[in-house]
Amino acid sequence: MAITPITRTATCAVCVFALFTVTACGDNQGQRALSGGAIGAGVGAVGTAIVGANPVAGALIGGAAGAATGALTSKKQIDLGEIK
Repeated sequence: MAITPITRTATCAVCVFALFTVTACGDNQGQRALSGGAIGAGVGAVGTAIVGANPVAGALIGGAAGAATGALTSKKQIDLGEIK
C-alpha cells in the first residue's frame, strides 16, 4: 500500500489530536510532564512508523512535545470534572 500525502496528513492530524487530548494527565506539573512525554513518545513513534519515517525520531519529537504540553498546563485546564 502506497502512502499518499492525504494518508500522511490524516495520520499526523490524528496523532496530534491524540497527543493533545491525553498528554496532561497528573496532579502536579512534574507528573503531567512525565505522562505527557511518555504518551507523546508513543504517539510519535507509532505515527512516524505509519507514515514510513524513523520511529526513533518520532518518539523523540513526540516525547518533547508531550512533555512540554504537560508541563505548560495547569490542573484547572485539564479538570474533566472529577467525581467527588
